[in-house]
Amino acid sequence: MRTGTIQAALTPGAQVDEQRAILRLKQGDIGGLAVLVKRYQTQAIQTAYLITHDLPLAEDVVQDVFLQIYRYIGRFDPDRPFAPWFMRSVVNAAVQAAKRQQAALSLDHIPPEFGSDGDITFADLLPDPAPTPDSVLEIEEIETAVEQALRQLPPEQRAAIVLRYYLDLDDETIAAELHCAPGTVRWRLHTARKQLAIILRRLIVMITLVLR
Repeated sequence: MRTGTIQAALTPGAQVDEQRAILRLKQGDIGGLAVLVKRYQTQAIQTAYLITHDLPLAEDVVQDVFLQIYRYIGRFDPDRPFAPWFMRSVVNAAVQAAKRQQAALSLDHIPPEFGSDGDITFADLLPDPAPTPDSVLEIEEIETAVEQALRQLPPEQRAAIVLRYYLDLDDETIAAELHCAPGTVRWRLHTARKQLAIILRRLIVMITLVLR
């Protein structure tokens, strides 16, 4: 079973700084929150945006999560890693915000013949991480298509994709965070990958026609 990781391991010094910030926050010192905001705000907004696809909404989600942390930090076990707990809170809050805004679009109208019966990995949908100069424009177009495709997934599928491929969590951890069975997580990931492949094919064809 894979172990979920939120980000690269903190250096010993950074871990001490984070623990001190949490202790300060538990003692009512808002300066401790400022340390956590500085460290995690950017990553949190990026993660929330992947689910909401609305930057102001993503920023609001992260702000609300930080406020909840300030209010309820007393319940946090300082022996637990902070980053996984915080980022999962961001994902859950973003899913609820996306549902409230009804940001997801139904994919029921997509004909099955455009899809593929074979499973694919999410990495197959992403561009080469080391592009040549000649491929930069094409990669930008594909990245735009990926973003547009993610926007069309239901919030629960977006959350599963983000938790697995951006936060690198395993099925059991994702299931606990989304309050569903591991089998449901695997089904959502499988369905999301197939739907992304369908949408991306159509978007890339459209982009190609426009650029001709």
